[in-house]
Amino acid sequence: MIGKASLLEAIAGTNRGLLATDSDKNAIAVAIAQLEGYNPTPKPLEATALLEGNWRLLYTTSQELLGIDRVPLAKLGQIYQCIRTATATIYNIAEISGLPYLDGLVSVAARFSPASERRVDVKFERAIIGLTRLIGYQSPDRFIQDIEAGRKFAAIDFNIGNSDRQGWLDITYLDEDLRIGRGNEGSVFVLAKK
Repeated sequence: MIGKASLLEAIAGTNRGLLATDSDKNAIAVAIAQLEGYNPTPKPLEATALLEGNWRLLYTTSQELLGIDRVPLAKLGQIYQCIRTATATIYNIAEISGLPYLDGLVSVAARFSPASERRVDVKFERAIIGLTRLIGYQSPDRFIQDIEAGRKFAAIDFNIGNSDRQGWLDITYLDEDLRIGRGNEGSVFVLAKK
């Protein structure tokens, strides 16, 4: 699809948005809007086979996520959003590299519930922030298995209270390997299935 290739070309070299200039951001916004107009999955919440899986972030306008890279001695690595439709759970995992032996991650687990054919309400439940070697982090799948097994980690690991963090996400484009979403804070997310 030409629109998809145009979007991927526009975001190439922006390091998920960290290096995007204003001109880049405008071109990417146009490419996203054009692709959303051709969404092959108008009811994405019914397409659980497409939604399910680990998604790697290609681009975002979320300053909250991109801001992780501004922490001294930290460099933002891969960012994943892992969706488990059977349990209506989302796991956001940001890998962080730092000084030797100080690689870490920031992770948030949330529950989602359908609000419309393409919108989910999201309720954040647990946050985990720590060093990968102390957590035993090897991959998103293994980490999620440990969380679902009820493991407490040697990290900052806490439950998020009921009223602390909630939001919504519109899934505006979904195919077998690309997903675009728009969040309640105005952020855009472009992800590729891992």
